[in-house]
Amino acid sequence: MNIPILRLGESYDSLDHVELDLAGDTVVTHTANPGLIRRDLLRVAEAKAALDAIPAEVLADYCEQAAELFMHADLPIGDGVQSPQQYVESLSALTRLPHTLVRMNMGKIHAAMSEIRTVIGGLTRKMPLEIFDKGLTQIDDLAINFFPATTSLGVSLPSNAPAVNSLWIPAPVMKIPLFLKPGREDPFTPLRIVQAMIQAGFPKEAFGYYPTTHEGGDTILTTCGRGIAFGNDTTLAKYSAFPSISVHGTGRSKILIGEDMIERWPEFLDVIVQSISANGGRSCINTSAILVPSHRDEIADAIAKKLAEIQPHARDDDNALLCGFANPAMADGIDDLITASLKEDGAEDLTAKHRSSERKVEAFDQFYLNPTLISCTDKDHPLANTEFMFPYASIVEMPQSDMVGSIGETLVVSAFTEDQDFINELLLSPDIERLNLGPYPTNRVQWEQPHEGNLFEFLYHRRAIQGDVSVA
Repeated sequence: MNIPILRLGESYDSLDHVELDLAGDTVVTHTANPGLIRRDLLRVAEAKAALDAIPAEVLADYCEQAAELFMHADLPIGDGVQSPQQYVESLSALTRLPHTLVRMNMGKIHAAMSEIRTVIGGLTRKMPLEIFDKGLTQIDDLAINFFPATTSLGVSLPSNAPAVNSLWIPAPVMKIPLFLKPGREDPFTPLRIVQAMIQAGFPKEAFGYYPTTHEGGDTILTTCGRGIAFGNDTTLAKYSAFPSISVHGTGRSKILIGEDMIERWPEFLDVIVQSISANGGRSCINTSAILVPSHRDEIADAIAKKLAEIQPHARDDDNALLCGFANPAMADGIDDLITASLKEDGAEDLTAKHRSSERKVEAFDQFYLNPTLISCTDKDHPLANTEFMFPYASIVEMPQSDMVGSIGETLVVSAFTEDQDFINELLLSPDIERLNLGPYPTNRVQWEQPHEGNLFEFLYHRRAIQGDVSVA
């Protein structure tokens, strides 16, 4: 399989390439060098003009049509085509996501594309799509003017969770061209979305697709007017000096159970387990810590018992919920870190007594990490507020009054409470990106609400405007 670069929609083969093993076959991804990326960015005005020539309502129609193509059609990939089933099998072979989870991620991407009007309505507070055509709309007799803050969006993507591609999907409907760097183990998902959009009617000039090195990724992020980067906190720290780059790092998402609901904890058991284990535990919106005001030991034992029931299966098994590791050294490193940290006082692996094997196991020709729940007596223990790329969580007992002050930066908080004072404290916390009030799983996504940040506010600025302005 030969995967070329897309230079403003035009296929391009590079002399430099990377070969990946695809279950005995070879995937060749052509590598874009930084100079090539910079040259293409000099032509971004062509890409912007191609999008500007099409009404946003039509682009939204194209996106809805692209959703069906992404999900069901055979789409171009290099010199050939790829069916949906071939996409599932290829992505599974590279990332070790089981087929069930690849299809689940496909469903999330399909939903983001097919519900694009709802998604953009949530980002713009339901302004009409004409705002992207004229920069102008009217709300309650007030003329509102927004203008693009950039002519390009660069995105450096991960390999662990295909559905994160949903975050950039609104950009071309908002008439902002894209420069995409795929994750090394997932060259397929962003390319399949792009090809679906082009087949549906989007101008091909609006899309750059650049398998590249870390240096090439830095070039995309720092040279485009706006950038989005995914990765761990250490990797993303270098972008802190760039206000034009939005970083999506460790989520450290949490469940907080209030004093008013703690006696009802058995009702929430399935929601908690889903929050920890959905998508193989690989998402930043998976729960990595649970804070309770009491009953820690009995709650922890019940969660651990259910988590231990999740077993490795072959990738094509319909019951598969766990992901293997494409790089065995990563599984070793995580397992060794947890084992070493458990030697410090105040932490216990409660899943160990319920599962029939070690945390790290080899099965079906790959390595897995079995789900793990750590009970901590101290919120400052190294295992109490961390995140790993498998179903992992800690549980800590503390007074409700200490919870909000101790969570730190958190992508999602699901607060199981009806205590209005506690809710008000959560609503005013600057550390929470997304707040679920009630027993909702942390991985629950609503398309009318931004997942992380607000893409519209990132790509567009509002301008004060006075005088006679024709909105019609």
